[in-house]
Amino acid sequence: MPNRPQLPAMSGAHHVESFLEMLAAERGAARNTLAAYKSDLDDFEGFAIRRGVPIHAADADTLRAWVAGLAAAGFAARTQARRLSAIRQFHRFLAREGIRPDDPTELLESPRLPASLPKALSEAEVESLIAAASALPGRKGVVAAAAVELLYCSGLRASELVSLPAAALRPDESLVAIRGKGGKERLVPVSARARDLALTARAGAAEKAGPRGARWLFPSRAAAGHLTRQSLALLLKEAALAAGLDPARVSPHVLRHSFASHLLARGADLRSLQVLLGHADIATTQIYTKVLEGRLKALVEAHHPLAREGVAPRPEFG
Repeated sequence: MPNRPQLPAMSGAHHVESFLEMLAAERGAARNTLAAYKSDLDDFEGFAIRRGVPIHAADADTLRAWVAGLAAAGFAARTQARRLSAIRQFHRFLAREGIRPDDPTELLESPRLPASLPKALSEAEVESLIAAASALPGRKGVVAAAAVELLYCSGLRASELVSLPAAALRPDESLVAIRGKGGKERLVPVSARARDLALTARAGAAEKAGPRGARWLFPSRAAAGHLTRQSLALLLKEAALAAGLDPARVSPHVLRHSFASHLLARGADLRSLQVLLGHADIATTQIYTKVLEGRLKALVEAHHPLAREGVAPRPEFG
C-alpha cells in the first residue's frame, strides 16, 4: 500500500466543519448548499473509514473507488459530478490551508455528462401563461403575474426572486441589483410592466405580512418573511393549468431557460447572456449553443456566397 502523507492528528469531522464554515463566510453559501455539501462529505467519509482511511488522508485510489461505487449504485452522471465537485473543493481547501501537502482529486476524471438541451416554453406559451396568471382570482393573480413576468423578463433564479428586498425595485428604475450564487451581485433589466406588477403585488401584501415582511418585495407570513420557493412553484403550476399547459413543464427554472433561449433566438450573444444569468463561467452558458444552431445555419445559407444554389465559386487572382 502506498505511503500516505503525514497529516495533522485533527479529526476529519473538524476539517469538514472548518471547510463548511469557510464556504459560509467567504463564499456566502446558502443553507441548502451547505447541507448538500455536508451530505456528500459524510457519504465519502463513511466510505473512506470503511477502507481504514480518515477523510482528510484519502488518496487517489480511495477517491476512484468511491466514484466507481457511485456509478455502480446507479447514480446519474450529473449526480456523480455534483458529489465529486464537493469532494474536490474540500481537498483543495485542505491543500490551501496546508492541512495536507497534495490534492489527490487532481488525478480524477469527472464523469462524462450527457448533452442536454434547456426545456424552454415557446413565446406563445409564455404569453398564455402570463395571461392566465393575471386572471387568477384576487391577490393570487397579482402575485402570480408579477412573478412570471419577473422570472421571464430577467432570467432570475427562484431563490433570487423570492428573496428580493423591497428596495431592489423602484418606480423610476429599469435595473435591479441581484445577489446571486456565492453572494455575487449583478444588474439585470426589468420591463416596466413587470416592475409595476411587482410593486402593486407588494403594496397589497406588505400590511398583511406584518413587520417581518416589510423588507421584502414579495412579503408573506412565512417564517422567512417572504414568499417561499414552494409557494412560488404552486402559483406557477396553478397558472399553467389555467393556461392549458402541462404543469410539469412550468417552473421557475423553465422560465429562466425560456428567457435565455428566446434572447439567443432573437440575436443575443453568449457573453451578454452569461452576465444576465449570473454564470461565473462561460462554459455553463454554452449549454445554450444548441439553441443557436438553427439561426446560425440560416445565417450562413442566407449570406455566404457558396451557400447559394447554382452559384459557382469565384476564383481569386493575386
